[in-house]
Amino acid sequence: MSGMTADTGTLRELTVGTGAGLDTADMVLNIGPQHPSTHGVLRLKLVLDGERVISCEPIVGYMHRGAEKLFEVRDYRQIIVLANRHDWLSAFSNELGVVLAVERLMGMEVPERAVWLRTALAELNRVLNHLMFLGSYPLEIGAITPVFYAFRERETLQTVMEEVSGGRMHYMFNRVGGLKEEVPAGWTRRAREAIGEVRRRLPDLDNLIRRNEIFLARTVGVGVLSAAEAAAFGASGPVARASGLDFDLRRDEPYLAYGSLDVPVVTRTAGDCHARFEILLDQVYVSLDLAERCLEQVDRISGPVNVRLPKVVKAPEGHTYAWTENPLGINGYYLVSRGEKTPWRMKLRTASYANVQALATLLPGCLVPDLIAVLGSMFFVVGDIDK
Repeated sequence: MSGMTADTGTLRELTVGTGAGLDTADMVLNIGPQHPSTHGVLRLKLVLDGERVISCEPIVGYMHRGAEKLFEVRDYRQIIVLANRHDWLSAFSNELGVVLAVERLMGMEVPERAVWLRTALAELNRVLNHLMFLGSYPLEIGAITPVFYAFRERETLQTVMEEVSGGRMHYMFNRVGGLKEEVPAGWTRRAREAIGEVRRRLPDLDNLIRRNEIFLARTVGVGVLSAAEAAAFGASGPVARASGLDFDLRRDEPYLAYGSLDVPVVTRTAGDCHARFEILLDQVYVSLDLAERCLEQVDRISGPVNVRLPKVVKAPEGHTYAWTENPLGINGYYLVSRGEKTPWRMKLRTASYANVQALATLLPGCLVPDLIAVLGSMFFVVGDIDK
């Protein structure tokens, strides 16, 4: 300490390093509402002590379109157009919930071929959803390469989805009573080839990121959500299963053709960012297998893919609730009808809305550099929160 007195050295120790001994005030920091890591327009109001988060308040509603009120002035065909947009990465699954609710209220039996086709397409849509997050999540915490592999596989599957429906994101292929139309000749074979191609190439993405040392350092032990907390917040899907909640509607309350399939449910117990990422990765393999089995079954079944409907569809008076295992978690539609061509009330329960509430518990105590890692690992779409 040449040229420095004892008092000067003491002052340096107080002002550099931990900051112990200094009277500091907490800082309120707004993340958003426009932020590249939030998959939409989300705002987080943080209270910080230095670089540590003390409290977090998620503020939602910046994308709110009032979808539930719009449902009330649309007929049962037009509702499907609106419903496939709240989670724009799970459009086919969103449509499915609407038509299942209407069919249940009408007591309608859907042709077997349509049931198996719907199941196959729902699983392909699940893979497309997961691949988006498997590419974007590493990108958010600094890994650029995985997104190229993820989009290569997405494009392979998007091609077959576009061929069958005409759409790349908003498929509009479900109808009350089945599907819009029969699939093109040879489509099931081309779809199986695409699945096989993705399955062969998926290890490129898997080996690149799953055990990457830097990725592990950023995600293991970060943003831990316990099973009790996940259940208390009503979390579902990959977020809940990563915390050890062994619940999947495809197995536990089967719909479509899932009752005839053995659906493996992937779970983890760590509940951290890495566990949530691994759940998505492992579920892709499961969904590819399920989709392939459904397509094999479709080839064995002949017959129509829809039911002939009257020009104006009216659901009888009553109410019903249809929930499905969407890619991001449980998605439910509570339909109340007064016997008219439009629903009297249609309440939407989305996966992202429940899952994002856990951020108020997850973020306090973490450091600002870990904030994006935790936020991205909740795998939400903001349109699915705001509806």
